[in-house]
Amino acid sequence: MNIFIINLSGDVERRQFQKQQLSELGLDYKILNAISIDHINKETYKKHYFDWQRPLRKTEVACYFSHRSAWQKIIKNNLPALILEDDALLSKCVPELLNSFTNKKNVDFINLEVAGRKKFISKIGENIVCNSKLFRLYQDRNGAAGYVLWPSGAKKLLEHESLNGIGLTDSHIASCYSIKSYQVEPAAILQLCQCNNYDVPIISTNKMQASTVSHPNNPKVHLIFWIKRIVAQIKLGIHIGILLLFKKANRRHIKLNKESFYKK
Repeated sequence: MNIFIINLSGDVERRQFQKQQLSELGLDYKILNAISIDHINKETYKKHYFDWQRPLRKTEVACYFSHRSAWQKIIKNNLPALILEDDALLSKCVPELLNSFTNKKNVDFINLEVAGRKKFISKIGENIVCNSKLFRLYQDRNGAAGYVLWPSGAKKLLEHESLNGIGLTDSHIASCYSIKSYQVEPAAILQLCQCNNYDVPIISTNKMQASTVSHPNNPKVHLIFWIKRIVAQIKLGIHIGILLLFKKANRRHIKLNKESFYKK
């Protein structure tokens, strides 16, 4: 299975971290040069300014297009791939999990990550390798640091973009309800900035853990963004209401086995 690591060309420290980590795990990979804010011109930014529930920052637009380039490669190669952001910490189970996913059918997306928030997942999971289970994932808002995407899923994400525009990468994926998604438990990928939250020993510098995308303060917004947010919340509420009505899912935190994570 292909592995694409999204990395800014100037971020040598994170690239070296990923090279060492994947080498230790015996995994082949390709570095995918991330889109930087220098590649987002005024015309592109203006085109997508009103796409999401608030004005997207250039870093967020660049992040989305970086993931989008990976989706396009998956479609071109017609093979599933693991997409990693360069601050992803991988469990020792990742190689075995990837091997087990190679010939998996009737799936668009498998999330290997956990990032604090609860998720809506199926009540019963499928036993897979490495003492893990695979649960149907119905609703998630937990980042996009590490996931396996199939060509069918990549096409659905691009179709979703054509109808709704772009957004934060994880939000775009989460709001694409046509995708057949699954979640690995225990989670096999953790962002470096989440290590303290899960009591995983810190193996990186503060600079490596810092977000390169988001900023805590949201800008003041036009009325159209409030309307977009209300519509999105209504859609989400309907989606969750259906899940609860038919008792298809549990909302809970995803477990993580900290002992399974790579240590420098």
